[in-house]
Amino acid sequence: MLGTFPKDWTKEYGMKQGSFRVLSLAMGLILMAGIAVFSAFGDENTVDYAAIVIDTFDGNTNHEWTVGSKTYSYDFIWKLDASKFATKTEDDAFPKLTYVPSWPMAVFGANRDGKDLKSIGIWGKFDRRGYNWVDLYPATGEGDDQEAFEIPIPGRISYLDMWVWGANLNYYLEAYVRDYNGVVHNIYVGNIGFQGWKNMRVAVPNNIRQSKRILPRLAGLTFVKFRIWTTPLERVDNFYVYIDQFKVLTDTFESLYDGDELADPERVQEFWANN
Repeated sequence: MLGTFPKDWTKEYGMKQGSFRVLSLAMGLILMAGIAVFSAFGDENTVDYAAIVIDTFDGNTNHEWTVGSKTYSYDFIWKLDASKFATKTEDDAFPKLTYVPSWPMAVFGANRDGKDLKSIGIWGKFDRRGYNWVDLYPATGEGDDQEAFEIPIPGRISYLDMWVWGANLNYYLEAYVRDYNGVVHNIYVGNIGFQGWKNMRVAVPNNIRQSKRILPRLAGLTFVKFRIWTTPLERVDNFYVYIDQFKVLTDTFESLYDGDELADPERVQEFWANN
């Protein structure tokens, strides 16, 4: 004997069946979206990390690094800019920049003999407290022809890494990058209210796109600048910050396919140079 069903079994079963259909549809859509993302940005699922030292801040103007079979070379210097309350007098103006023969011992050791190592120093003063800022940015050219330069970084950046010397002041550091659409993103690196040298590393957020659906898929970032922010309750009348060993961890993997050289921007420029 099978027994009897509840009077409302049809209604109950119908609700469960409808819920199952909705769940199945949702799972199907998620699976299709996952396949589409994998197809569009497949290179992001295989990685080949490379650590690139962007600048050792030893005072050199030529910066060169090799990634895979390619060598990248750029000439630039570092410059400063600041918000409107930076101290200025008839005889002096802040902020100031220099290179000092000092470095983090954790990276290069304590022995100074025979070493031509330096770090970049920032000396700042503001006339009033608040959210003041100092920008450290790369530039090219000389004299009146000097202009800001954004550093192209190979691959897809996973991390920004640098050593910072702090004086226990409640300031914080940001890094700015530009994506392939021309949008500038600020990345919070961290508070620099500590004593002496400290390694600071920050992951590049996933919402900053570094790949495209169309070829070439790689859409790398350019580094725009560092920005040091003061905070309203902290003194700003006289301070120093030093930075050394700026590097990135970047994924340089690119899928190979028949005709991949036709998606290489440098090769494309060569092909069409005389047309």
